[in-house]
Amino acid sequence: MADSKTKRGDSNYPLIRDGVASYLHDTDPEETREWMDSLDGLLESSNPERARYLMLRLLERATAKRVPLPSLTSTDFVNTIPTTMEPEFPGDEEIEKRYRRWIRWNAAIMVHRAQRPGIEVGGHISSYASAAPLYEVGMNHFFRGKDHPGGGDQVYFQGHASPGMYARAFLEGRLSEDDLDGFRQEVSRGPGNGMPSYPHPRGMRRFWEFPTVSMGLGPMGAIYQARFNKYLENRGIKDTSDQHVWAFLGDGEMDEPESRGLLQMGPLYGLDNLTFVVNCNLQRLDGPVRGNTQIIQELESFFKGAGWNVIKVVWGREWDALLEEDEEGALVEVMNTTPDGDYQTFKANDGAYVREHFFGRDERTLKLVEDMTDDEIWALRRGGHEYRKVYAAYKRAVETKNGKPTVILAHTIKGYGLGHNFEGRNATHQMKKLTLDDLKLFRDKQSIPFDDAKLEEDPYNPPYYHPGKDAEEIKYMLERREELGGFLPERRENYTPLQVPSLDKLKSARKGSGKQEVATTMALVRTFKDLMRDKEIGKRVVPIIPDEARTFGMDSWFPTLKIWNPHGQNYVPVDHDLMLSYREATDGQIIHEGISEDGAAATFIAAGTSYATHGEPMIPLYIFYSMFGFQRTGDVFWQAGDQLARGFAIGATAGRTTLTGEGLQHMDGHSQVLAATNPAVCAYDPAFAYEIAHLVHRGVDRMYGPDHGEDVIYYLTVYNEPVHQPAEPEDLDVEGLHKGVYLYQRGEHSGEHEVSLLASGVGMQWALKAQQLLAEDWDVNAHVYSVTSWTELAREGHRINNERLQNPAGDHPEPFVTTQLKQTSGPYVATSDFATELQESIRFLVPGEYITLGADGFGFADTRPSARRFFNIDAESMVVAALIGLAREGKIDISVAQKAAEKYHVDDPTKA
Repeated sequence: MADSKTKRGDSNYPLIRDGVASYLHDTDPEETREWMDSLDGLLESSNPERARYLMLRLLERATAKRVPLPSLTSTDFVNTIPTTMEPEFPGDEEIEKRYRRWIRWNAAIMVHRAQRPGIEVGGHISSYASAAPLYEVGMNHFFRGKDHPGGGDQVYFQGHASPGMYARAFLEGRLSEDDLDGFRQEVSRGPGNGMPSYPHPRGMRRFWEFPTVSMGLGPMGAIYQARFNKYLENRGIKDTSDQHVWAFLGDGEMDEPESRGLLQMGPLYGLDNLTFVVNCNLQRLDGPVRGNTQIIQELESFFKGAGWNVIKVVWGREWDALLEEDEEGALVEVMNTTPDGDYQTFKANDGAYVREHFFGRDERTLKLVEDMTDDEIWALRRGGHEYRKVYAAYKRAVETKNGKPTVILAHTIKGYGLGHNFEGRNATHQMKKLTLDDLKLFRDKQSIPFDDAKLEEDPYNPPYYHPGKDAEEIKYMLERREELGGFLPERRENYTPLQVPSLDKLKSARKGSGKQEVATTMALVRTFKDLMRDKEIGKRVVPIIPDEARTFGMDSWFPTLKIWNPHGQNYVPVDHDLMLSYREATDGQIIHEGISEDGAAATFIAAGTSYATHGEPMIPLYIFYSMFGFQRTGDVFWQAGDQLARGFAIGATAGRTTLTGEGLQHMDGHSQVLAATNPAVCAYDPAFAYEIAHLVHRGVDRMYGPDHGEDVIYYLTVYNEPVHQPAEPEDLDVEGLHKGVYLYQRGEHSGEHEVSLLASGVGMQWALKAQQLLAEDWDVNAHVYSVTSWTELAREGHRINNERLQNPAGDHPEPFVTTQLKQTSGPYVATSDFATELQESIRFLVPGEYITLGADGFGFADTRPSARRFFNIDAESMVVAALIGLAREGKIDISVAQKAAEKYHVDDPTKA
């Protein structure tokens, strides 16, 4: 150790101390000392800025010579690609600039016209205005459509920039003026005549491909789309090697946990087929993203730390000469130390203000611009508005194949080109219309050939601009798209329907468990195991597991299906000598996400929409702790619904009382209720293995069968509680099973009174026991219904009621559940291992006295019987409820129910 009195400036300062020398051996201490002395001499004769410059150059050179060094987490606030390394721009910049201005104009006018009196539906003008060159460079030179020989790229357009995509499609001839005037009016203008506000495939099925406006989900979705592309290639299903994924994001959006929380997956899976383009206009929706610091520098450090390639596009070409003259690094130092709040303020003022408050921070930088006019200073552009700089960044991104994804951080101005009242203002995101003066200024800045009189005719409806399909510019832009493989955005569904194997193939689940007891989780696994024996269907199932395969009994799949890893398995697993060894392979079928429900749900989307993005129907089987599904990742399932995903989401270890001992945070009594709020989800709570077999078979057929192709997500809740699995009844009401309810067991007791019991999931076991108790103890005949889906029943009832409302005199069918329940008489008692809201959802359809029991409130750790008695959802509670129902109908005295409550101690969980 060095003596504590030794100073770093002393010539005797020891070289071996904490730091590099603590883990690297110094083979030549004398040479090391010479290097250190040289640095000290430089600092004495020059300044820290010069030393910093030389150190950075040395690091660059070392990297170029493949010296293994830790990457720099932050570089100067300048362009990553030096001017001398910029490639030649291959297009006609002037032509592209002209129609880029037309797009910017039409995008803004579309939003402005949507604010006309009587409509006033809003919109966002400024986001696309700031990002127009970022999109247009891609559209003209990089983004490949689906007709490209390589298969086409996937582009995640930023949600708030949707007006720009509509405006481009208008120039391309894909949309009309009437279409643009239908912005945000999807119903009032009639079916198919309106356009959604943001990228919504469900709203424009043939146009949009990826829904992105729920901020943070776009970045996550893009990462897992790029990864799924690799998966398809590794498994030999499709060659995706020439496809690239682009995601356009906002700098404010990057604060979302989903935006940054999964960045490590890019380098981990070698996703050099992925590029993020972050539009750094320095503003959130209300103000600066980082007023006191620099968001671009922050993001650079973050992405580099996560292992990404980072390309900064900070300054336009007008700055090149100034930076070349900045021999002492003064200008770079001012750039480095100016916070974003000031950069925003500069663009809300003028050239004189920038001269004084930016260049005036250092006498040397002020001297750099002494020969420039204020107008010339004002014309110094930011890099995101500079075509050639953006082109250079994109070209490097797609050509860099080092196993890492790339992020491009582009410095822009929010509201760019819209005029002084919009550019860089805190309120610009909320500004939805332009005054007449704004329109005239905007027209001038964009060189739109309308005179004042044309704008003054109706300031609420200024004209769109289209030069005609024979204009040079239109021909040019169409030629560029044709060469790149067709229009974007565009969504197609060109896939071959699947031949679903016969239901007889799912025999293991339908024959029952004999004397054994089997949990429905295991029944689900066996059902899919049978399904995957089919040669065609089997390869299209994508098992997605967030680190719970052994919990769900799926570890038996490891040796046969194997876990997908693009790098294979380069280690000897600790359980290699066991039959169920953990096995990874480049062509593995299982996607093992680790502990990442968000990531698993994003994979579900990529797999479940592959029929459209790739023309390859895939069947995601995402199985998870039900508590961590619609509660934790509900927003992602909404994204899946928006994107028209298809597949199976399995809420395993479901229910509020089945996971004995786990406690509150594992007790799911509400996922079925939450799933019911998502219109894309068909939520089922099957009680028996044969029900699961039927649901899985019908689900695959609905998704990909020759006569269907429905955009449905099947959510099945399954349990870890072993129960007797009966064989499928010979007279099974298959229609009732799929629609949501069927009479499972008609009561055969000859009692004077009768009741009907409704149950789902493990609740069926309580209903069957209650049936027995009612007969033996109270001389009541009970019928038992299996409710496979409370949600499907309620939805049908609401749909019929709505049709009746719209046509009161019409002939309307009786709701299915009402008809089914009329097979027996009430009172009707319903239970499940979920909250009461689930059973309550069909109250308006039940033809008689209806009593619901549910597991309401927080869960806790205890035995199953005690928990069920606490919530009063067990068999004994059902008996008491049934007797109360009979008393309400005047058939027995309430004292009978009181006697039953006391007999069974339904108020005391300790006696369950």
